Amino acid sequence: MTDFEFDVAILGAGTAGMGAYREASKYTDRIALIDGGTLGTTCARVGCMPSKLLIAAADAKYHADHTGQFGIVPGDTKVDGKAVMARVRSERDRFVGFVLDAVEGFETGELIREYAKFVDDHTLELASGRKITARTIIIATGSRPNIPPPFEAAGDRLIVNDDVFDWDDLPGSVAVFGAGVIGLELGQALHRLGVKVRLFGRDHLVGPLSDPDVRDYAAKSFEAEFPAHWHADTQIAREGDAVIVNWKDDRGEGEERFDYLLAATGRRANVDNIGLENTSLELGARGVPIYDPLSLRAGDSHIFIAGDATVDLPLLHEAADEGRLAGENAARFPESYRRARRTNIGVVFSDPQIGLAGESHKALSDKGIAFETGAVSFEDQGRARVMGINKGLLHVYGEKDTGRLLGAEMIGPQAEHLAHLLAWSIASNITVTEALERPFYHPVIEEGLRTALRELNSKLGFGPNPPLRCIDCGPGA
Repeated sequence: MTDFEFDVAILGAGTAGMGAYREASKYTDRIALIDGGTLGTTCARVGCMPSKLLIAAADAKYHADHTGQFGIVPGDTKVDGKAVMARVRSERDRFVGFVLDAVEGFETGELIREYAKFVDDHTLELASGRKITARTIIIATGSRPNIPPPFEAAGDRLIVNDDVFDWDDLPGSVAVFGAGVIGLELGQALHRLGVKVRLFGRDHLVGPLSDPDVRDYAAKSFEAEFPAHWHADTQIAREGDAVIVNWKDDRGEGEERFDYLLAATGRRANVDNIGLENTSLELGARGVPIYDPLSLRAGDSHIFIAGDATVDLPLLHEAADEGRLAGENAARFPESYRRARRTNIGVVFSDPQIGLAGESHKALSDKGIAFETGAVSFEDQGRARVMGINKGLLHVYGEKDTGRLLGAEMIGPQAEHLAHLLAWSIASNITVTEALERPFYHPVIEEGLRTALRELNSKLGFGPNPPLRCIDCGPGA
């Protein structure tokens, strides 16, 4: 039997890598955790947490300026850009500090602060020239922003979300390219903080939404607040300190000058510089090893891949789950197992929020599943109107033959909570009828979900046509 230096070598000490380390350490202390980059995880340093800090400031400004509907005269609020960004950076550094403390607290194994490349399937060469061998290897190298070549015309005025959170002050204007999660969140937040923003997307995509009606509602909602082009042909030029964007879409054409171009056009896996060409792994179209998503094993090899390096579900909770699964399977190899994944859940922290749970409209359609849709508009939903946040549309999907609750897409108030409620229900494999038997308090946003479930149950043939309005419960119940 080959005598390897380590049982498990983990490339990357981000969320997935740390999860893999913790799980693998339950079975062995012969672990190498290898990372030559900046520690602190993408989420804490440049993703989830700093973006929510910026959004929190933006929402505070927005809501302070929109109290008139309650009979409260808005005050003269002003944005102190330096103070906003100081809090973003300070709290961001605090979150990063927690991660660094966790890494330093690892009791077993070896943290190697170098980059590494494959020499062969079992051997890694560190940047110092040292070579190490491992019985199994986990690729958890994360991802980085994808920057299309035309954007390079912006020169040093081209930025990605990583750069935003190191600003000392807010700029005057930003052209945001990309209408995905990052583009929507940062674009709207910067707009609300007084930055001139124009958003440019492709293929009429609005975040992760695939339901045509919900997507169209979301597009109109964002357009009502800031300029947005959901499918535009653009040309980018640099003139002095300004980025000039020319655009043309189905509504016309124009030109505008901006201080910065923010590229929010997706991410790419950090697998292009780790020597995969020296392995026996079969690579997919994006250069990522072909792997089993239920075991995270690449082909029939002893190599596993987890987290953002897969570029399939670049979300912290997914990276953590994948890290733990890869860590256990790598440490126990060849006794590796396939595990069912958790029910899908996704949230965009825009306003209104976007939420997804279970199967999306596109996924159900692509799989040929026969389903029905129940809907509710939050524009006349009781609790939403009381709070003055009555914008949104929720669609829930149920299986025709069984009446099972399958999925949902939404834009609306407190979608982050509705998405969780729906994801837990879908994970419990309940029917729409069973969901309606659960308690609903009054008056709450969740009553809007009940309205959609009632309509869906009727369409599935499991319940009567719902009344237009429940006079006992109030509007929108």
